[in-house]
Amino acid sequence: MCGRYAVRHDPAALAEEFAATDRTAGAVGADFNVTPTKTVPIVVQRGAERSVRPVRWGLVPTWAKEIGSGPPMINARAESITTKPAFADSARRRRCLMPATGWYEWRPGDQRRQPYLCTRGDGESLAMAAVFSAWWAPNSTDQPLVTCAVVTTDAVGELADIHHRMPLVLPRHRWADWLDPQRTEIADLLEPEPEVLAELAIHPVSTEVNSMRNNHPDLLEQVEPAPAPAEQAALFES
Repeated sequence: MCGRYAVRHDPAALAEEFAATDRTAGAVGADFNVTPTKTVPIVVQRGAERSVRPVRWGLVPTWAKEIGSGPPMINARAESITTKPAFADSARRRRCLMPATGWYEWRPGDQRRQPYLCTRGDGESLAMAAVFSAWWAPNSTDQPLVTCAVVTTDAVGELADIHHRMPLVLPRHRWADWLDPQRTEIADLLEPEPEVLAELAIHPVSTEVNSMRNNHPDLLEQVEPAPAPAEQAALFES
């Protein structure tokens, strides 16, 4: 996953879709070009309440001494999430879902920078598995900074033709297990399920996605892919 995705539904609609309560207080809205460190909606379960809450994308571990000492940790590999120090505690006790209309992907080495959007074929939101963390600044009495990271796994099928990694997308019947903070063993939840993979569709979208300044619904629409460099040269010479 290259670090961009889209959420076309507002928190109220997401709360209805995920059988949750909207606790975002207007902090987030629809976003068609989500980039790292933005505030994004997540779905969490605490006690009897499932809620949609706003957090920052890019996990900061609880033990970090400061923020911004390196690139934002937007992704957590499923293969190492339970053992890597930055994510292990969150994987055990602080799991969430990141709702998405779809995520953007680029082929490595593609000079055209042609983006593709991976979505559900039926238009419903994807439930990307994720983890979150609450970080307190040293000697601070302010509220903690809550951050998150998407869980990724090996891409398969048509998706692997674009990029070798993809978010771990969970089917509805797995949501409760993933969100349950009392469940600490998650090995059986970290493999993509065939039913989810069968629902995914991928198509080329506008190269406007390449600039984070562009943010509008048309970014989700399918387009003809940009011509390869050789094709562009042929058009110029004709």
